[in-house]
Amino acid sequence: MSSPKFKRILLKLSGEVLMGSQQFGIDPGTVAALAQEVKAAKDTGLEICLVIGGGNIFRGMAGAAKGMDRAQADYMGMLATVMNALAMQNALEQLGVPTRVQSAIEMDKVCEPVIRRRAERHLEKGRVVIFAAGVGEPYFTTDSGAALRAAEMQCDALLKGTSVDGIYDCDPKTNPDAKRYDTVDYGTVLAKNLKVMDASAVALCRDNAIPIIVFSIREKGNLARVLAGQGTQTTVQKGA
Repeated sequence: MSSPKFKRILLKLSGEVLMGSQQFGIDPGTVAALAQEVKAAKDTGLEICLVIGGGNIFRGMAGAAKGMDRAQADYMGMLATVMNALAMQNALEQLGVPTRVQSAIEMDKVCEPVIRRRAERHLEKGRVVIFAAGVGEPYFTTDSGAALRAAEMQCDALLKGTSVDGIYDCDPKTNPDAKRYDTVDYGTVLAKNLKVMDASAVALCRDNAIPIIVFSIREKGNLARVLAGQGTQTTVQKGA
């Protein structure tokens, strides 16, 4: 694999990816496979930040839609992301990859609080840093948390690993004629509501000139291919 063109990235994984073939929860085999993907990328010398969603355990928006208080539901979703972060930390460290979890909601028995300069030091020492609990406040998604941490940590790109191989002009699961973009600009994503990430996350990346790369994390070895510029992906950037 050729050397990646980035020095530091933030990898955002949807919580649903951790389920594997299950309907709910965390599949240890799937988490282990994802950890292998992260390790392969890190072994090239890349500095990696991770953000993992919580939809495999609890999604705040879904709870609010069923009558729960939105803020309470969102806090529950944040706790789900901490569980996923700890699962990924365990899988990475079993592969010999030193890892630290930093949570926007302080819980010092299990992880560190989010401290930017400490996170910088971890990355300099070759550790993977997993940011959990979003931004620590309700009404913000983990996409917003990922964009915030990418900007805060001065990442060269935000990679979003999902179940689809890029951004389409409509849902490819329901429309076989859906068109996949190779590149698209931030304004088009926002104007056409392409739903790659929530609008605040896209706008934050736009304002900080952070490209968003969307790809399928379910394909073995795809993260390494995308980093080498070979895999199927969609890049959101300025003036695409």
